[in-house]
Amino acid sequence: MIFFATSALYMNDIIEEEARAAGATDIRTISGGVEFSADLAAAYRFCLWSRTATRVLLGLFEDEDILDADELYEASAQIPWEDWVNPNITFSVTETVKNCPYMKNSHFAAIRLKDAIVDRIRSKFDGERPLVDTENSDVVFHLHIDGDKVAWYVDFSGRGLHRRGYRVAQTDAVLSEYLTCSVIYRSEWRKTLEKGEGVPMLLDPFCGSGTIAIEAALWAADRAPGLVSARRFNFFNLPIHDPDVYEEVVDEAMERAEKAKERTIEIHAWDNDPKAVAISKKHAELAKVDHLIKFQVKDFRTITEADVPAGVGYIITDPPYGLRMDSDTSLEVLYRQIGKQISTLFGGWNVAILCGQQELLSHVDMKPDRTNTVNNGGVTCQIAHYYVFTAEERQQMIERAIERKKERLAQPLGDGARMAYNRLVKNLANLKPIMQQQGVSCYRIYDADMPEYSAAIDLYEDRYISLQEYAPPETIDPEDALRRLGELIDATERATGIDREQIYVRQRTQQKGEKQYEKMASTDKFYIINENGVKYLVNFTDYLDTGIFLDHRPIRKQIAEMSEGKRFLNLFCYTGTATVQAAKGGALSTVSVDASATYLDWAMKNMQLNGYTEMNHFFYRSDCLEFLFDTYDRYDLIFCDPPTFSNGKGRVNFDVDRDQVRLIKACMMHLDPKGTLIFSCNYRKFRLDERLLEEFDVQDITPSTIAEDFARDQKIHYTFLIKHRTVVRSKDTKPTIKVVRKK
Repeated sequence: MIFFATSALYMNDIIEEEARAAGATDIRTISGGVEFSADLAAAYRFCLWSRTATRVLLGLFEDEDILDADELYEASAQIPWEDWVNPNITFSVTETVKNCPYMKNSHFAAIRLKDAIVDRIRSKFDGERPLVDTENSDVVFHLHIDGDKVAWYVDFSGRGLHRRGYRVAQTDAVLSEYLTCSVIYRSEWRKTLEKGEGVPMLLDPFCGSGTIAIEAALWAADRAPGLVSARRFNFFNLPIHDPDVYEEVVDEAMERAEKAKERTIEIHAWDNDPKAVAISKKHAELAKVDHLIKFQVKDFRTITEADVPAGVGYIITDPPYGLRMDSDTSLEVLYRQIGKQISTLFGGWNVAILCGQQELLSHVDMKPDRTNTVNNGGVTCQIAHYYVFTAEERQQMIERAIERKKERLAQPLGDGARMAYNRLVKNLANLKPIMQQQGVSCYRIYDADMPEYSAAIDLYEDRYISLQEYAPPETIDPEDALRRLGELIDATERATGIDREQIYVRQRTQQKGEKQYEKMASTDKFYIINENGVKYLVNFTDYLDTGIFLDHRPIRKQIAEMSEGKRFLNLFCYTGTATVQAAKGGALSTVSVDASATYLDWAMKNMQLNGYTEMNHFFYRSDCLEFLFDTYDRYDLIFCDPPTFSNGKGRVNFDVDRDQVRLIKACMMHLDPKGTLIFSCNYRKFRLDERLLEEFDVQDITPSTIAEDFARDQKIHYTFLIKHRTVVRSKDTKPTIKVVRKK
């Protein structure tokens, strides 16, 4: 017999293993679940022992060439339904339909099958027909349509195979039994348990309704999940059911549970909500595992060493995440607290954390050994697995790292690395006193000074290095390019004294369209830096840029000086660094606009970091040109720093050289008659259009906005102050650009 076990996403490998353990053969994953061959004993065993399958269907027939609803009816009418039902037996039909052009309404497919079954039974029983009972039928048939392929099944297990029957109440956060078991299956706790060396201690510090603790207890006690309650499987009503074989399989399961009673099982379940703990206790009683679990009302955020169970164990838990709490800020704080408590109090433990927001896991501030993806009610979740080093292990790791660094630094630099080192030392000697005098803690120390080492190196807070390698030409041998990069990293570590672990390397290539906003990684690790009296969040790994353009430092300072009492607009705002400076400078209001939701969120966090959370700061996700043409507000100070090129999905292509007139004129429509537009651009061949010079007062302030650390590259950006004309000139007067020379 061919069976099909339906499965949620990312669980087929577990179900394959369950089928194998039950005695099935010819096991294979197909769309929606796992198919296998089994006799009745193996099928019964699978229904009793599967912890993750949601339903088991027995295959009846297949047809790979059904082209319309009439053919579906005709094919269905040929199946001997009389082998399964008669006029004295009720039945119902369920269906799944996908990729089917002739079946727009999936329920209609079930109706066609129902009609075929009824008509067939009438023809076999002198016009008598079976009754359809959708709520409590004796037999359930299932129809699966995928394109032209149709499969007919009889429901063997009944729907909700994963429901154990012990849950009578629930908390706000409900974790299904099958998802819980998939988390347990992936955990180190389960792997240790199956080694047969005893049951390892388990703790769930956010137990909710108790599902993790209860399912783990059933697992540890070797209890068949299908026997937790007096379940009535659908196969009891099928003509193929053999009560004797079923009793043998049940006896086998009971013997396993009886033998496991000798095991020592220690499971702890905590929650800070007394109601949740009470519900968990009730569920454990109904599952008959309450004697195996110690439930306590505890707030994991405030526990001390005295609360931690003696010995070394395992944590499996599902803390709250976005769908269960109102404040993202409180979630971030919670996960930081979780990480701190785990790393401080649970040395030597293994930890598995289920979370529906991968970003939150970054706040745990521990690097997972591995992760698994699961699906919880349509939400893609991660299971992050950690090992918590003991204090002794941490000390040993520190000592080994120090020793490795000593050995590395003791090695002489090669000729190329020595050249790069000398240049970096020289640059630092020149720049550091200037930057310290100006109170600047983040600045560029190298920018392709030597052609052989084509990279930009930025120093952040004397603690971190962002080394951005420019993509080498295709003519350069890849191995040679990799060697030179290694030499530059060696030179940077020696010259700055910053550990290699804090040197973040990435390669800069031209980014267009949506790639401008794509993540390069997903560490979500942010650091706080300082500039001109404010703080910014930067990220060295996940995006093309860190979150701040260091060359704009003088421009941002000028914005702060010009903003007092002004209405400020920041177009193409990126992470809102200029907006923060405007708020610091006393802007009356700020508006920040960007097409990227990622960067707008970053901008809001930068504002929050500095305490600028008043109602007069606004953020809009929009194409900036569309925003300018769709709104009517006026501003006293506008900062516009467009990309060189952009072709984002759903937006018109933007080219700063081609579109500068349209963009600047749109900005000027929103600029108060006495206001100022600061227009900046990093297109190296940029030239301001003559038409703009004729219409507006334009002042080129580029030299004054290029700081000492970018002095080698005078084309790093161009900056102009643009104002409405206040003086009428004769037509013969030639427009000029005022140039402010840098002192």
